[in-house]
Amino acid sequence: MSARSGLRTLALLTASTVGALTIAGTAAHADSNTDEKVLLKGSTTASYFWDDASGRAGDTGLPASGKPMQKGLAASPSWPLMTEGYVIHDGKKLPFFVGDRGPGVPSNNGVMLDLDGKTFAELTGGTFNMDTLGVDGVGGQGHIKVDYVITKWGDGPGKKNYPVPFSTGAYAEHDDNPAEPPAAAGLALPPARETGEWSSGTGAVVASAVAAVGGGVALAGDRVRNLLKV
Repeated sequence: MSARSGLRTLALLTASTVGALTIAGTAAHADSNTDEKVLLKGSTTASYFWDDASGRAGDTGLPASGKPMQKGLAASPSWPLMTEGYVIHDGKKLPFFVGDRGPGVPSNNGVMLDLDGKTFAELTGGTFNMDTLGVDGVGGQGHIKVDYVITKWGDGPGKKNYPVPFSTGAYAEHDDNPAEPPAAAGLALPPARETGEWSSGTGAVVASAVAAVGGGVALAGDRVRNLLKV
């Protein structure tokens, strides 16, 4: 073996070793969330929707943020648009960003988060039906209990704290005093497995709208969407 060949072999072995350590370190980091910036955590009841301006099933138009309807796009009655975080349900963890306003009237009864139909389906083990815009295989279930964690607040108007009903008008007020991040000792949530990602800037608009199935899905008529763009 020549000196040059020996050096090249050593370089390849070194690169392979470093790559393996990097991958292992990345996997450990993804599972640990040790340096994740948690700004707020809590629990609420979540419903689901799918609005894309197709006009079906009471659809009132594109989401208020201007982002296309997509997996991971959620609606909040009070958090700033483009707020980011994740939800946990039945051991499953999925990310979301606030791209719309709502639910409306249901938020008066404690339904403080409206997930997109695809995320709701994945959390519940169902299948999102693009024809009916409902979630199949969950017995008509339209509400679930979720734990939520906020990791980034949006820059626009909205309450940077525990969600409040749409009727309060908090979505239109600038909040300069966000909630104090919870203490590190109180960050524990039920164990979860990460099951997906969202993209806030790309993706085709799917021809679908609000899923009005049994169990309490928030209808678009309660959402007042395009009037709330910022």
